[in-house]
Formats: sequence, C-alpha cells, structure tokens
Amino acid sequence: MIKNVAVIGAGTMGNGIAHVFAQNGYTVVLVDVAAAQLERAVQTIEKNLDRQLAKAIITPQQKEEALRNITTATSVETGVAAANLVVEAATENESVKLELFKKIDAVAPQGCILATNTSSISITKIASVTQRQERVIGMHFMNPVPVMQLVEVINGYATSDAVSETIVALSKKLGKIPALANDYPGFVANRILMPMINEAIYSLYEGVAKVDAIDTIMKLGMAHPMGPLQLADFIGLDVCLSILTVLHNGFGNPKYAPCPLLVNMVASGKRGVKSGEGFYSYSHGTKELVVSEKFR
Repeated sequence: MIKNVAVIGAGTMGNGIAHVFAQNGYTVVLVDVAAAQLERAVQTIEKNLDRQLAKAIITPQQKEEALRNITTATSVETGVAAANLVVEAATENESVKLELFKKIDAVAPQGCILATNTSSISITKIASVTQRQERVIGMHFMNPVPVMQLVEVINGYATSDAVSETIVALSKKLGKIPALANDYPGFVANRILMPMINEAIYSLYEGVAKVDAIDTIMKLGMAHPMGPLQLADFIGLDVCLSILTVLHNGFGNPKYAPCPLLVNMVASGKRGVKSGEGFYSYSHGTKELVVSEKFR
C-alpha cells in the first residue's frame, strides 16, 4: 500500500505533484538539491491551496493538513528512505534522468515503485539503469497539476501488470483520470500535441499568419482553450524543442524535425513564460496577452 511518497524536483511540476498527493492524505517528501527552490515550492503550494480555499474547493482544515503532510529534503538518500513511491519530476533531460534513477534505485526501499513524470523520454531506457525494471513506470501529470485531470500512465517494456494497476488505481484516488499508453517516443499526448505546436511555429516562420491570428484561429475554430503558440510558451519552448528532438530521433521521420525558428528562439534564451518572453511578452505584469515585439 502506498502511503509515503517522495517527489524529486521542486519546480513547477514537482510542487504541483507534491500538492496533489499531500491534499489527498499522503505523506510527501519534496526533494531538491537547492534549499531556496524548496522554500519557493512550499510557498507556491500554500498560495495554490489558498486559491482552492477561496473557491471553496477545500476547507481551512484541509489546507493545514495538506501543508503538514509535506516535508522537504536536499538529498535523495534522505528523501526516499521511507518511500513506497518515488515520482521523479526533474528537468526533461535524458542524461540527468538516467543518473538520477541510478541513484534513486540504489537507495530506495526494495518494494518502492519508481515513477517518472517525463513527457517524452523512454520509460524502458530509464528502467534499464535500475535493478527493478518491472517497478519503473511513467506517471505523466499535466500542468497545472492541481487543476488538470489527466495522468498519462506509461508502461515500459518490463513494467509489471501489478505496478501498472497500482498506479492506475492511485491516480484515481488522487481524483485524476488515468489513461494508459505504451512506451514509444512521445507516448500519446506529446506525439500528437508537439507536431501541432511545431506546425503552428512553421506557419509563423513561413509568414502564413501572425502570432495572434494563428492562436485565434485555433481557439475559435477548433475550440482549443489556448492557442498553440501561447501553449508552447506555457510549456516552455526549451521543453518543446527537447520533446520534438526525442520524436525526431526516435522515429527518424522528418515530420518531427523542430522548426528552425523554435531552435533559434531557444538558443537566444527566449523560452516562453519562464524567461519572460517567447511568442508573447510576459514582462508587462498583466494577464492580457501581448505579442512579443519580435513578431508584431
């Protein structure tokens, strides 16, 4: 039975995952090498709980219980010592994840399930660096985690049926809707989403339409809640580039080749919301969408 959860990485996804587990009664250790990042993460969780409180989604008592369920650690060894489940939510970089999973596998309890929040990197490859391949699985949450219902559950080549069933059941206990996928590049969500985003960037790159027109057409014409260029900014243009590179390398199909405009934007540090500018500018301090000066 899963009671104690370690979440590795205190960024946007990590703090969201920790929030959801803690809110649902699980004991959570949030792990990050940077103490300042852990402090920011806990502050973010408290702010998001306050937002839920204001909307009457939770009670004051539930907020306090959720915060009490969370502790922090700056070492993997300490963080996973009592874990039944580890959810890795570190940067979307294959070499980083492989090294991290070697370390987690060496120190986590024998029966512990190791999950990764990766959105594109092979679960089978991640599992291959551990001594418990049958207990490694993908648990791909969507951003923002406390709001979005989907968990894409990805079985690696060696993932056992029992572990898969456990993670599906756990996702439901978190109030999420799990959807099963097998381990091929991009899984389902990003295999479909990223080519659409890439095509939107190509439409801008080739002068078919401007930023606001592309997003408006997809929002009003296709009933998307957010246009693909705005969504790319929200995800992070560096993350989009990384996922497209995984797809391109994994399938060897030129249709997944990242648009040169995306490559150049990431190279110049324009990564979207996280850097303050992408296809839109986020430095004006309002929620109104302002197209980046580069694309006006």
